[in-house]
Amino acid sequence: MGLLGAHMSISGGVEKSISRGHDLGCETIQIFSKNQRQWKSPNLSDGAAERFRQARQKLSIKNVAIHDSYLINLAHPDPEQLQKSRDAFFDEMERAEKLGVEFLIFHPGSHMNTSEENGIRRIAGSLNDVLARFPDSRVQLLLETTSGSGHHLGCRFEQLAAILSRVHKKDRVGVCFDTAHVFAAGYDIRDERAYEDTMDQFQRTIGLGRLQAFHLNDSKNDLGSRVDRHENIGMGFLGELPFRCLVNDSRFRNVPMILETPEGEKYYKKNLTLLKSFMA
Repeated sequence: MGLLGAHMSISGGVEKSISRGHDLGCETIQIFSKNQRQWKSPNLSDGAAERFRQARQKLSIKNVAIHDSYLINLAHPDPEQLQKSRDAFFDEMERAEKLGVEFLIFHPGSHMNTSEENGIRRIAGSLNDVLARFPDSRVQLLLETTSGSGHHLGCRFEQLAAILSRVHKKDRVGVCFDTAHVFAAGYDIRDERAYEDTMDQFQRTIGLGRLQAFHLNDSKNDLGSRVDRHENIGMGFLGELPFRCLVNDSRFRNVPMILETPEGEKYYKKNLTLLKSFMA
């Protein structure tokens, strides 16, 4: 079984996310470290970071991931906008370091109708830049699989492999596999054979050793729709079976599996209970 958890709010203080996750029975959580829809946010104080670390130690949350701001585009073709995104990503990395989290998860970026190759090059350059600024960091940078809407990269395993191949410090990068995004991008996982075929493709193209986190979401839209719309577990086009496969896959026994389902904490308990019921 993986380490089950969910995306938690930081309302009232970043440390509150730990107690919220603990109260739901999470082993792992994901957070935004600041307002994800603003470029600038107040600095993360030493006191807030220390309270977060203490709460985590007390309540034994095993893994924590930060999801970066939705505004960041590490593939942006405009030099000024690209630098703005890189600076914002650098700030996310600083916050991850200060909080002592394991993972920083991010959407690779959109090439904005330029070219896939140039977008991949800019993303890899962005990652090399931030990793060079944090030579001793233990935070893993995880490229998230995407649905492929618009010009967003990361919807094909080959695109992720191309980015990873250009990163100099390969031991510090990996992949977060979002079930809804992968399905919307055209990878079927709805039955056991399809699930194994998709995992085989991932193994051949990237390697399962680089798969370091999952986002567990059903999909409101059908296979290959390229539409990013999450649904509660078992209530969308994926159904229950892919999640049964995942939580019982011994290859991912210690991999964080994080819910990002609609209406968040209102239904997380129900979704977590259902996932736990799938475990053999």
